[in-house]
Amino acid sequence: MALHSIRKARGCWSFIRALHKGSAAAPAPQKDSKKRIFSGIQPTGILHLGNYLGAIENWVRLQDEYDSVLYSIVDLHSITVPQDPAVLRQSILDMTAVLLACGINPEKSILFQQSQELSSARKCGKAVLLYDLWNVVSEHTQLSWILSCMVRLPRLQHLHQWKAKTTKQKHDGTGGLLTYPVLQAADILLYKSTHVPVGEDQVQHMELVQDLAEGFNKKYGEFFPVPKSILTSMKKVKSLRDPSAKMSKSDPDKLATVRITDSPEEIVQKFRKAVTDFTSEVTYDPAGRAGVSNMVAVHAAVTGLSVEEVVRRSAGMDTAHYKLAVADAVIEKFAPIKREIEKLKLDKDHLEKVLQIGSAKAKELAYPVCQEVKKLVGFL
Repeated sequence: MALHSIRKARGCWSFIRALHKGSAAAPAPQKDSKKRIFSGIQPTGILHLGNYLGAIENWVRLQDEYDSVLYSIVDLHSITVPQDPAVLRQSILDMTAVLLACGINPEKSILFQQSQELSSARKCGKAVLLYDLWNVVSEHTQLSWILSCMVRLPRLQHLHQWKAKTTKQKHDGTGGLLTYPVLQAADILLYKSTHVPVGEDQVQHMELVQDLAEGFNKKYGEFFPVPKSILTSMKKVKSLRDPSAKMSKSDPDKLATVRITDSPEEIVQKFRKAVTDFTSEVTYDPAGRAGVSNMVAVHAAVTGLSVEEVVRRSAGMDTAHYKLAVADAVIEKFAPIKREIEKLKLDKDHLEKVLQIGSAKAKELAYPVCQEVKKLVGFL
């Protein structure tokens, strides 16, 4: 009954087709249909330059290269630290708008909210979608519990991010913060994902995902693919105020992070105040000149030029003027995205429909996998 109801969601698909229509394009390259990509992003905080260059640009590319791609707004992960409910609800819609504006296309990938619950009939044009009174993708938490019973406590306590975050929270981390890597593993394995785009700081968590998949397969028979990491080509974008640290949504220094919604004036101010060094020449030497090298890496990423070409074109320019040139390049890159974000945020119904339809499609993939897992474990 649930799956029958979910399939009715497809009748609403025409409502989100118009968003990404463009001019006639050349025939699309053949996609890889044997692999499945999964990745997620928390809705809290405003997407910043590091998120965009390190993850979202890669997501856009992957949806053009693979047939089966899922991107989840992982709101369950966000409550490992306290959240204001009203702010969280708005943040989920804002993140949806940002992802769509950046180029995530619901016709090429499944974009869905991890915890989404549709507890009543929802109208979508002339069609009415009926959902049972349950979480559309509750299988995430069911599989997470099963996997939690397979991992030892010391393994979770030795993860780098647990140590770092509990230290930051003065050793007052919650059980959710400790076990969220297991939920992350469930997010990935639930869809039998074969590949996961990750940054360098997530490699340790991916090793846990791989170990859980292998452990489950050893105990219950071959079932889960052991997912591989796709490391992003863009290294971490560094904080503009501390080039030894990565750019972060939660950095208390407002000048350290360039947000995708910043005004041109704010972007210029942040780059003008960026920490470099006392040498005026523009060079690329991450070990010796971390601040300037961060500027060069960002400049190369937003313009599509190589690092070598950026350095060549910047010959004779001092770092003070170069920082402003980088700011201009970032402003130019973000301007159309920012305009699209503002447009999308005015249409709350559209954003909700994108998530509803995405969750329905995710459910169709997740439900049979979770049912088979429960049979293997002995629940049915």
